[in-house]
Amino acid sequence: MGPRREGRGQLYPVDIAGGKPEIFQVAAEAYYAKLLQQASSSPNFFSMPGGEKVKLDASCVRFLPVYRDDTSCKILVLTNPQDKETVLAVYLNQSWWPVEEIVKTADPAREGLIPVQTFGERIVLFVLNYIVFGMLERSSANDAFFVPHSATECAKILWSNGDAVAFYTFKIKGSLCNNNTSQCYFLPVLDTIFVRRKNRGCGLGMTMLKDFCQSFGTEDALGISCPISGAMYQVCRRFLQAHSEEQERLWEVEAPGDWSQRVNIWLKIRLGPGLPESHHHSSEDKGGCPIAQTHDDEPKRSDAGQMNKGEERVPDGGEVAQDGKENADDTATEARPLDLQATREEDFSSGVPDAQQCKGSRKRFLHGSNVTVVASGKLERVATP
Repeated sequence: MGPRREGRGQLYPVDIAGGKPEIFQVAAEAYYAKLLQQASSSPNFFSMPGGEKVKLDASCVRFLPVYRDDTSCKILVLTNPQDKETVLAVYLNQSWWPVEEIVKTADPAREGLIPVQTFGERIVLFVLNYIVFGMLERSSANDAFFVPHSATECAKILWSNGDAVAFYTFKIKGSLCNNNTSQCYFLPVLDTIFVRRKNRGCGLGMTMLKDFCQSFGTEDALGISCPISGAMYQVCRRFLQAHSEEQERLWEVEAPGDWSQRVNIWLKIRLGPGLPESHHHSSEDKGGCPIAQTHDDEPKRSDAGQMNKGEERVPDGGEVAQDGKENADDTATEARPLDLQATREEDFSSGVPDAQQCKGSRKRFLHGSNVTVVASGKLERVATP
């Protein structure tokens, strides 16, 4: 196939890919079959936005699964001949599209945080999570890739001036932690969050955190997947300082999120010392999804800030190999996954002397401070000598 599109005006894949996934996959498979039979004497080329031409050769083309739990749904991608782990373009609607055009829209109504519903929006989520964060914008110090989200993952994409600049995913209260368990989430949980590198420093992490809280305004408690990275904690700190009404509602949680698996985020911030540095973990393996790193207003820390503890990498044939996984959010540094580190008793004792936990009454008594966390979720201020 030759040029990616002609006479299509300003429409982008998300504006036209609203049909069934099977239609796009059949077209991609037919194209790939032709590519395999193509004579090397008459090659076609893909023109990059900068003018560079890449030969369309079967050795540089492969299928990637769009969903973590359904490897039958795949898209065809073109990789860099010099670096097969770098995706240059995606084949959709019988044309090759550069990665940057996959995450654009011509629809002026697509602005702000929009729930992911259509197949085209699922493709944008996949590209932001797996390709942009997992390959193009991840830190050189972070060697982890991210598995795609599930086909039913609840997610919102943040659109700004025609570009998809961020996203977050979340778990609904009562939804299954994963396909291998009967456990369900006890509360809504913000699971992964990611802000593109060029859009950090604009408060988008706080914007998404606020939207998450407002979306579940009637809930007594909300969770953020554990472990939370240092950068994400900075975003939480700024948000909770500006929205004190949320201080008693926001918890760092491990799936499924009962009271023994929660730590109040504002309390942990108040303790100060011992907050985690930027980590690399995710929660999908624990029954959640990774939390992407927040790169925006705060000093650094997830890809889609994801909370999976063991990450997986999807190679050429769609095989899944164990690796490490995380998510990214909103800070002024590289796009590393947001690792929410599991909170342990030592996390409290490291910053506060004589920290104790009474599991019988499910209270955390913090000696030397003026705050007590009670199982009901209330923060009680108590005077201490």
